[in-house]
Amino acid sequence: MTAMEFDPLIMSFYRERYREDERLTRSAHGRIEYLRTQELLRRFLPGPPAAVLDVGGGTGVHARWLSEDGFAVHLLDPVPEHVEQARQHGGFQADHGDGRALPHADASFDATLLLGPLYHLVSASDRQSALAEARRVTRAGGLVVAAAINRYAPLLELAATGDIDDETETELRSLLADGQHADDPDGFTTAYFHHHEELAEELREVGLQDVIVLGLEGPTTPALDRAAPDDLEALLPSALRCARMLESDPALIAASPHFLAFGRCPQVRHTR
Repeated sequence: MTAMEFDPLIMSFYRERYREDERLTRSAHGRIEYLRTQELLRRFLPGPPAAVLDVGGGTGVHARWLSEDGFAVHLLDPVPEHVEQARQHGGFQADHGDGRALPHADASFDATLLLGPLYHLVSASDRQSALAEARRVTRAGGLVVAAAINRYAPLLELAATGDIDDETETELRSLLADGQHADDPDGFTTAYFHHHEELAEELREVGLQDVIVLGLEGPTTPALDRAAPDDLEALLPSALRCARMLESDPALIAASPHFLAFGRCPQVRHTR
């Protein structure tokens, strides 16, 4: 793919098969992903009114609360329908664009978020381009935040629902070997799934420093998804505590469906 060219299956998925605006509210795993993303961004981002670029920000699910918190948010997304929905909310700027070729000047933002683009950039070179662009538009000392899907997430999900059989085991073994997920008309679209060490290395490769990768939801997601809807509110506080306790535990980071990585842009060194 070159700049502004996207896999048509991915575009079709978001236009016709999936309601992005409801992703983080309609399921138990979406709820804990949303709450933990809020929690970690509020922990690590510079304080408002810092300028935040939300690359691949979809319909503005995160841009909304960030702008309500006082951040100056600019959302960018490749799906025109997402951008139109985001603009309806107001409070932040929303434009159509490609994370691999950002239309912004160097050092324009205090923080740049990629809370989805790395999922669908299946080639390492495209992911490197997106991360390098994020670093370019972020000021010295500023923060780049990138989300990734855990390579073990489909295995853990299918195990919890009793759906591992001869066919799915073959598919899972292939996914575990190379991280490549083909478009599934009945499920998720074309994607790349990470190991957490790999995600950290990708941030370092573009020159980001002080890189950390945290497990986002923790290991309780399969249990939450199988809980009765009326029980969810009672279960969430404990699940959130568990996620916090294990977010950096190297033995259990990979039990989270998603990772959140943080890297800092190098400080400019002045020479005499």
